[in-house]
Amino acid sequence: MNPIVILGAGPAGAAVALGLRRLGYAVTLVSEWRRFAALEGVSVRVLDALRAAGLHQALTDAAQPSQRQVSWNGQQHAQNIEFLLDRPSFDRGLRQDLRLAGVELIEARVLAVQSTASGHRIELEGREALVADFLVEARGRQAPTLGKGLRGPETVSLLNRWQGAPGTTASAVESLEDGWAWMARRADGQCYWQWTVDVASAELPGKAILLDYCRQRRQDSALAREFFGNEPETDLHLHARSSTAIVCPQVCGDHWIRVGDAAMAVDPLSGNGIFQSLSSALQAPTVINTLLRKPERALLAQRFHQQRVEQLFLRFARIGRDFYADEQRWRDQPFWLARRQWPDAEVAHAEADFSSLRVERAPVLRDGFVDEAEVVITADQPLGIWHVQGVELAPLVRQLRTEPAERVLAGLTMEQGRLVRGWLIAQGFKP
Repeated sequence: MNPIVILGAGPAGAAVALGLRRLGYAVTLVSEWRRFAALEGVSVRVLDALRAAGLHQALTDAAQPSQRQVSWNGQQHAQNIEFLLDRPSFDRGLRQDLRLAGVELIEARVLAVQSTASGHRIELEGREALVADFLVEARGRQAPTLGKGLRGPETVSLLNRWQGAPGTTASAVESLEDGWAWMARRADGQCYWQWTVDVASAELPGKAILLDYCRQRRQDSALAREFFGNEPETDLHLHARSSTAIVCPQVCGDHWIRVGDAAMAVDPLSGNGIFQSLSSALQAPTVINTLLRKPERALLAQRFHQQRVEQLFLRFARIGRDFYADEQRWRDQPFWLARRQWPDAEVAHAEADFSSLRVERAPVLRDGFVDEAEVVITADQPLGIWHVQGVELAPLVRQLRTEPAERVLAGLTMEQGRLVRGWLIAQGFKP
């Protein structure tokens, strides 16, 4: 019997495995390794999150800094540096991180999973079946669906990869009449152009001529022609994948949990995929620890994970909606019209209002378990915020309704006072 089995060794599955090992659990991880080369643009925030998750080997030699150009709504500018993450190199580092942490790795394709109240049986291709007490589903978009969740406009991304001439590392994003493109070039000449389009309105040709069609669309773009130059393209490959935003209707049970893209997958424009995968995965070890060691808190732990996955999904979806709304030239074209109105009309960042803060009891993470505490509900934190720099906020907010700030904050250290005052001012508090 394997106490905990994780299916999938992307950043989400790896982060959960390392978190569980730190809590003392034996972990078996099953994964098919990526069979195609891929490159992802990530921010410094993503690199910091990967380090925080303990994925140090995965980052060694995997990320190259790149100045990113942006051409959106007819305006061109150079944005911040992004880092181009070579996924084959990154995945090799992930395996090394997992082995160093004592995670048992099995390279195999999962054929079927049978779950009952007493455990899970995992059928593997060419190997003996595994039996697990607890299952972590982290196979991304390949994970079997569980009912009908909230789903965005149907979207597909067509990744073109080829070998060009060696040059400078660079990346760019461009809006187009019927979609948008991300492009990148590595110093060794590996070139990537990913075109994201609407499934219903794109009118894509058949598979036999899709590569030529993509090449023509690339050559129609002045930015892409300038970016890639006129060098011959050799060893050209096409990989199509769904990039529809979707959240699973249930992401946690008594003996299982879903993380990363298996729980929620966002539109690639709305936020870095790796960052949102880690966002749901970093809390999972504490949720699992609670389900296994404090089963009386099972409903609280499940509520914590479900609410946070759903809230993260909506936050990323609204950020994406606002990016799409910034493109005004083709606002009535099917691609842009569908995405500028989804998922709702709620603002992505609500205006702060101290008088509207509420105190409620909600699930929180405390000492390695999901617990319950009084939290402060804010416009930007609808699930509540418990403390800042170790200072519980609910009692402070209550006191500040009737007492002067100097008296309420008098007992804090200098650092606590600085951070708590900063948080209060960000919530619209006027001393």
